[in-house]
Amino acid sequence: MVQIKTPEQIAKMREAGLVVAAVHAATREAAVPGATTKDLDEVARKVIAEHGATSNFLGYGGFPATICTSVNEVVVHGIPDDKTVLKDGDIISIDAGAIVDGWHGDAAYTAFVGTGHAPELVELSRVTEESMWAGIAAMKVNNRLVDISKAIESYIRRQPRPATGKYGIIEDYGGHGIGTEMHMDPHLLNYVSRKRGKGIKLVPGVCLAIEPMVSLGTAKTEVLADEWTVLTTDKTWSSHWEHSIALTEQGPLVLTAPDCGRERLAKYGIEPAPDPLG
Repeated sequence: MVQIKTPEQIAKMREAGLVVAAVHAATREAAVPGATTKDLDEVARKVIAEHGATSNFLGYGGFPATICTSVNEVVVHGIPDDKTVLKDGDIISIDAGAIVDGWHGDAAYTAFVGTGHAPELVELSRVTEESMWAGIAAMKVNNRLVDISKAIESYIRRQPRPATGKYGIIEDYGGHGIGTEMHMDPHLLNYVSRKRGKGIKLVPGVCLAIEPMVSLGTAKTEVLADEWTVLTTDKTWSSHWEHSIALTEQGPLVLTAPDCGRERLAKYGIEPAPDPLG
């Protein structure tokens, strides 16, 4: 069953989304050479507490931290610790979430640590982020779930190939419904699969976390012995971008973007729904 939200519930999800946006802003500033991933987790913990929210990551299925910190070849679910020290030239994907009055927000971004990053890494993050926005732009009333998957995959496949030969669209992880839980139906692939069909029809009140994960090589992943950390099987570096979005009668509302997605959706000719918080 797909949970359909009322405008009042979407407003609560917007509150949670803005907490996640604040976590992103603070951790982006803190992701500098010499910082540990545990340092970033502490920053996130403080921001969430200051906003009177709670973390939806901490304790989820036994996850031991407030955020996921995935460095270089780690795709997702990296566990913060005091041994992983960020170095100049690293990339890190930070995935964060928050709960306000029982409603969830969830979003991720890829940051560049220091300077001197190879052009293919800069392009990898750009392609991943833009594919997410292409997917968000396809979140329209009466479209199907597969239209989002198609938009994400099509954008990535249209881009010039990297020096490594190809972009790998991670197969084992994707987007999801979000609301009174962090992960809900439907599961959203970042590519088109005939086995999955067209998926649900998109109607007002549907809320999704759209999150492409792309590597500079394989689409395959493996999980470390900690049962959380996911990395590419060929150790190529990867990028992860995510926003939580509510579909309304007025169009998509990017719950975890401070401007509701206005700036990035403008290139698609889309005006986001009004901010329910004013």
